[in-house]
Amino acid sequence: MKDLHLHIDTVRRLLRRHAKSNLENMLAKMHAAELALIFRHISPEERNEAFLTISDVDHAAAVMSEMDEHLIEELITEIPIEKTMLLMKAMSPDDEADILQLLPEELAEDILNRLKSSESEEMETLMAYPENSAGGLMIPDVFALHEDITVGEAIASIQNQDEQEMVFYLYVVDDRQHLVGVISLRDLITSKPTKKLSEMMITRVHSVNPLTDQEEVAQIVSRYNILAVPVVDDGNKLMGIITVDDVIDVIREEATEDFLQMAGAGRDRDILMKSALSNAKTRVPWLFASWMGGMLVASIITTYEETLGQVLALMAFLPIIIGMAGNVGTQTATIIVRGIATGRVSTTNALKLVFKELQVGFLLGGLYGLLLGGAGYLLSYIGYMDVGVMTSVELGVTVGLGIILSMATAAFVGALVPVLLHRINLDPAVATGPFVTTSVDILGVVVYFIVAGFFIL
Repeated sequence: MKDLHLHIDTVRRLLRRHAKSNLENMLAKMHAAELALIFRHISPEERNEAFLTISDVDHAAAVMSEMDEHLIEELITEIPIEKTMLLMKAMSPDDEADILQLLPEELAEDILNRLKSSESEEMETLMAYPENSAGGLMIPDVFALHEDITVGEAIASIQNQDEQEMVFYLYVVDDRQHLVGVISLRDLITSKPTKKLSEMMITRVHSVNPLTDQEEVAQIVSRYNILAVPVVDDGNKLMGIITVDDVIDVIREEATEDFLQMAGAGRDRDILMKSALSNAKTRVPWLFASWMGGMLVASIITTYEETLGQVLALMAFLPIIIGMAGNVGTQTATIIVRGIATGRVSTTNALKLVFKELQVGFLLGGLYGLLLGGAGYLLSYIGYMDVGVMTSVELGVTVGLGIILSMATAAFVGALVPVLLHRINLDPAVATGPFVTTSVDILGVVVYFIVAGFFIL
């Protein structure tokens, strides 16, 4: 972090002194990811000037690919169109398509028209896929080998390639470009030169369709520990590959979106860079749901006003019961949502996990029920609390049972709601926001007063 602040201060100082050559040398030596981080913390004017100082087009393209989306959009609208064209040509097709989708329609059209017809068609094809799909992530210029060639011929072919995307896996196709197998680079170079690829390739290949959701792609990479995923059409024709660096970005983006939604702060990953008004607008609907829930809780408490009037001590324990139940509900929902995101919670084991969390709720409730019930009994027994028509034992039992049932209910709701949302193809991350919290508050209050009413009557 100290190095980051030092670099930011150095960039700003060199810009103020108009020391272009010194700045150019400094930026040229830094990694693209480091520069993208620095550009996030300087003003738009400083960012534009510093970016245009990068003379190496490939380095500048790499920096832009690492930058936040809203910064890319802001930067491209300011730099000359000729510079933009050079940068786009230096990028991989998937990054190029992603950036074009960020731009205003007129600017994107202008850039597409200036590209070669073959490049323009390729970009339009990639941009046609949904934003969060495998098709939008894939690199179409994939290197593939024919199944009938020998190891020696394959190695010679690899040595002659310099533009197409290649990782540690080599994909094998037939005469119609259908994906038939995969070979690791290590296996290839350690095999006899006369051996055919069809004799050594692995025929079971984990592939995805262009319309596969990016989250599912990330799960495949994580589950099978692979460095790339081939993309095939419905006829199993090889269309491109998705490399692990893009998958890592997907994992980070999806996790960020989930955490934001669980906190009720929307799903915009660049929320910290938005204005105060924009942030407020994003959070209004979520907080309104909490407000409505709070009003409903208040009305329920008013309904049980007579019960509270007879035993004022009940009110003292209400915030504890609501708070503990709310925490359990949020914890459970977070665990289930994360399990769904990583593939560990599925339709086959969802119901089992819901009842398991219900058991956890009872266990936790039992522990804190004993503690809170004991505290209620002791405080009323020594005369610190007014139990009214209740006895000290009845107050302790009421408080204890109230927190047990409230925490068990919260765990059940927190587990069930994300599973139900997932079953109807809605994002389960929204479940851990105000929806679960509000539901748990309402149910906790109702359960508590039902138990209290039983003893008073």
